[in-house]
Amino acid sequence: MALAEAMATIPAMKILVLGGGGREHALAWKLSKSPRKPEIFCAPGNGGIAREYRCFEVQGGLGNPRGVDSALRLAKELEVDFTIVGPEAPLAMGIVDRFEAVGLKVFGPRLAAARLESSKCFAKDFLDRHEIPTAAFRSFDSASDARKFVQKIRLPVVIKADGLAEGKGAFIARERQEAMSVVDSLLVQRRLGEAGARIVIEDFLPGNEMSLLVLTDGKNYLTLETARDYKPVGDGDKGPNTGGMGSFSPLYQLDDPLLDLIQDQIVARTLSGLQEEDIRFQGLLYFGLMLTPDGPHVLEFNVRFGDPETQPVLMRMQSDLLDLLEATAEGKLEGAMVEWDSRPALCVVAASGGYPGAYQTGLPVSGVEEAESILSNGELKIFCAGLKEGKATPNGKPELLTAGGRVLGVTALGSDVEEARMRVYESISKIHFQNMIFRKDVGN
Repeated sequence: MALAEAMATIPAMKILVLGGGGREHALAWKLSKSPRKPEIFCAPGNGGIAREYRCFEVQGGLGNPRGVDSALRLAKELEVDFTIVGPEAPLAMGIVDRFEAVGLKVFGPRLAAARLESSKCFAKDFLDRHEIPTAAFRSFDSASDARKFVQKIRLPVVIKADGLAEGKGAFIARERQEAMSVVDSLLVQRRLGEAGARIVIEDFLPGNEMSLLVLTDGKNYLTLETARDYKPVGDGDKGPNTGGMGSFSPLYQLDDPLLDLIQDQIVARTLSGLQEEDIRFQGLLYFGLMLTPDGPHVLEFNVRFGDPETQPVLMRMQSDLLDLLEATAEGKLEGAMVEWDSRPALCVVAASGGYPGAYQTGLPVSGVEEAESILSNGELKIFCAGLKEGKATPNGKPELLTAGGRVLGVTALGSDVEEARMRVYESISKIHFQNMIFRKDVGN
């Protein structure tokens, strides 16, 4: 039997990607390019993802225990070989522990390790214990104690909700009354519910931000390419923080001496600290860093791929992502390497007007296919996030309607950052929905 014929008789590997945002679309897209030709399922996915991959409902959504139960049942029913957990909420509820308990292979950290993201207080205490550079801080669950502290500290100051807040739990206060108002909104008015029942108040760090994504199997680690994320909603970093309005990669090359310093003072110390505390971290550890005049400092940890940093990073990755994620989950990352496209990639997010506050949904989205067709060589891709399917159109495809704050992201490669910017903004100019907003300074 010929090799090609023999390979055709081997059932395709089944992969389930959990989540429904642009990050999950990017993960599914990159995994589908594996030479192993896996069959990709998404749950819940979204209206845009459903145009490319089979999507399944998650009862109650992934952000609650019912959704975790639903995802586990789905993985069993589909007989998937490997599940990739995209968002942070199910990780914080121990979905990986649940999957492993019944013998299902899954990518992501266990509950104990996920606390690095699910609790800012835990993360800051961990950084302090292991002498990893971070801003000076205090934690509070009492509004009166927090107010007294605010009265005497130097401004500006950063106030963070302890729990998960979808990228909207950090506030920079430049005036004392502004800081008081944030304290009251979190600890008294409970604007973010239980996520803000405890807060961290920390020094404001000047400098430039950098995102560093690291795969680790608990013993070994592999540093992925760097990226720059744009959190505030408006140009010039104005307005409230969002889940991310754009990104580009690389910010620094992996052979830059700065990366050696970061790996020595931050990455290695973090992984060593986890081992000392008997916390096995297997998955993707995201370091949100501030490059200050005094050196790099940790702003935050995420315990999953960042959104939208994942989009440009994966567009530049030339290695098989499936192999890397499997090696991570199986504790076999030692000796692994990644090949990269040397060209930069850039992503711009189109969002609903009003985001990250109140916004309207159910608005028709047009121009997506035209926008993606400006480059047909795979160097531009629209990753869908807050989209749902509407009624059928004459071409047989359901129309796309807005269904969230961040609606979609356009990502492109370029010979340099300026060419990538030009391609992205040319593409995004073809897309239309009422009250659409996007940053116009990504990559500047």
